Amino acid sequence: MDDVALAEAFDRRRPRLRAVAYRMLGSLSEADDAVQDAWLRLWRTDVERIDSLDGWLTTVVGHLCLNALRARRNRREAPLDAFRPEPIVDPADGSDPEHEAVLADSVGMALQVVLDTLGPTERTAFVLHDLFAVPFDDIATMLERTPEATRQLASRARRRVRDGAPTPDPDPKRQRTVVDAFFAAARDGDLDALVAVLDPDVVLRAHRRAAAPIELRGALRVGRGAMGARRFAPYVRPALINGAAGVVAFDHGRPFAVLAFTVVGDRAVAIDVFNDRDLVPRLDLRGVTA
Repeated sequence: MDDVALAEAFDRRRPRLRAVAYRMLGSLSEADDAVQDAWLRLWRTDVERIDSLDGWLTTVVGHLCLNALRARRNRREAPLDAFRPEPIVDPADGSDPEHEAVLADSVGMALQVVLDTLGPTERTAFVLHDLFAVPFDDIATMLERTPEATRQLASRARRRVRDGAPTPDPDPKRQRTVVDAFFAAARDGDLDALVAVLDPDVVLRAHRRAAAPIELRGALRVGRGAMGARRFAPYVRPALINGAAGVVAFDHGRPFAVLAFTVVGDRAVAIDVFNDRDLVPRLDLRGVTA
């Protein structure tokens, strides 16, 4: 295979590799770095000795991400630009095709939040097996564990995901109806109407750089918190956040917060708020305007 054919073969696989890396690392920029590193390794490798290019590339990207996760955990201080999970924002009327490829397996931001709480080995086992169908034997080699131990890692992670990342309503119109009702109630100062669109056990997470999120739990507490920020309610614009209904909030025409909603049925079960002053300006917000 000549260099041109090799580059074309890699580019056909790039969307899937980027999806693997984003789920592993929670950051598109870090995901792109891992994919680029995988390309460099492929270019230096004798391709004729590779039995399955798909499997080889997925394993390489997985290993690169695993090393990055381990280094992240061992690092005493996170770099200034470290913010994970990093939301993917699209206009409300449709996702960027590249983002659709990354989020093809999406069950919303709640999944990415839970993935970020897993240890490196659990995250690797779950993401590669459950989301991308990599055989346990291949993952076990990467983790230097037995296949049975790798299954147990994935099983523990699966329970964490099941408990912490409810599957959102698949109907985007129903999601949007709940989000719109939430902000209409906030604009009107109607606490009862706010509480009515929140699950009794709703959790609001305010994400911070290199730290656990601040949480509010319960419909009444979250509703009261929204009432405290009601002055911004007229200045939110609909958007898709990791493929699900959400908003971008503006202050004097500048974006300052991204809110991702997880909607089940006719109520919000989770709201993830990203308002870091360094993160939000760096996000790609094309198509979402004040």
